[in-house]
Amino acid sequence: MPNHLWMNEEHTAYGDSVRRFLEDEFQPNRDQWKTDGLVPKEFWTKAGEIGILGATIPEEFGGLGLSRHFDAVTYLEQAKIGDSGWGFSVHNISTHYITAFGTEQQKAKWLPQLASGDMVAAIAMTEPGTGSDLQAVKTTAVKDGNEYLINGSKTFITNGGSADLIILVAKTDPTSRSKGVSLIVLETKDLDGFKVGRKLDKLGMKRNDTAELFFEDVRVPQTHLLGKDEGQGFYQLMKQLPWERLILGFGALGNAQCALRVTLEYVKERKAFGQRVMDFQNTRFQLAEAATKIELLAAFLDQCLAELEMGQLTPEKAAMAKWWGSQMQCDIVDECLQLHGGYGYMNEYLISELYADARVQKIYGGTNEIMKELIARGLDQD
Repeated sequence: MPNHLWMNEEHTAYGDSVRRFLEDEFQPNRDQWKTDGLVPKEFWTKAGEIGILGATIPEEFGGLGLSRHFDAVTYLEQAKIGDSGWGFSVHNISTHYITAFGTEQQKAKWLPQLASGDMVAAIAMTEPGTGSDLQAVKTTAVKDGNEYLINGSKTFITNGGSADLIILVAKTDPTSRSKGVSLIVLETKDLDGFKVGRKLDKLGMKRNDTAELFFEDVRVPQTHLLGKDEGQGFYQLMKQLPWERLILGFGALGNAQCALRVTLEYVKERKAFGQRVMDFQNTRFQLAEAATKIELLAAFLDQCLAELEMGQLTPEKAAMAKWWGSQMQCDIVDECLQLHGGYGYMNEYLISELYADARVQKIYGGTNEIMKELIARGLDQD
């Protein structure tokens, strides 16, 4: 498995604590939470207690003040056990929005609760008629006195049913495209006019409460505008999307590692025609290719993470990490399921869950077709 050169003793110790936490608190409950379609709040607060949720939140706001390498460790550990359902990634992305763009008052108000798990966060971008084109959102936030009056709807929202805090992408100027977009922070408790719609029945990621959200004359204070000025939302989204796409790359890496691990265990035990499935040349060649692709992806992601920390990661390279990582994940998981034969199609085998969960990786965070277009635009510049 990949040797991440940036990992030192501190990263390793942190990874060990995350692994133990997941082994003790997540694994015994994973089947029940899959049936429930929800990771309960108690798990979030336990994750907060040991520092997972606030690893990169500044210390003065209740976090550990660490680099994003530590979040990458968490994503890898979560993915290595074959889980994509706990919505840690969206929660974490939300904290980075507030850390990067919030006022001091906003940081003091929300970051400690996000670090502790007292608040679970979601980001409401996608609408029924608007996917990757965030400039075309229809949800509006119109000034009314010292409040915003919000109307609209969102769909496919990770953590949507359980979120205590939602970063909402809305139009504060419906006549404009990118310059009309703002981010509004909503606290969902006792929020009049806010309604959680259906918990969506998905192909995979069964533990996550992905939901529809509806806003009808919802009133929030104008102080909940993220940052100081309206019309900055699209800029804020573009600044944070490279981190989101890099996260998806690390998730792809960890899940591919998990698929390879469980498949190696299977083919070394399973026999066909008097020999181990591992002894067939086709099996050995496919797994050799998978292991090589994993190593190459890991090296590229490590380079992207280093550039991100130096403020040098371009949107084009982040798009490469997202599309290539998710495509590689889907390819490897598909090949590994095939090597399980008929058992790979059975839900009792982890490879089946990995297969169902992998497919959305090529869709959310910006479709892979959009990623290729972003890369191509960079190539087409003078």
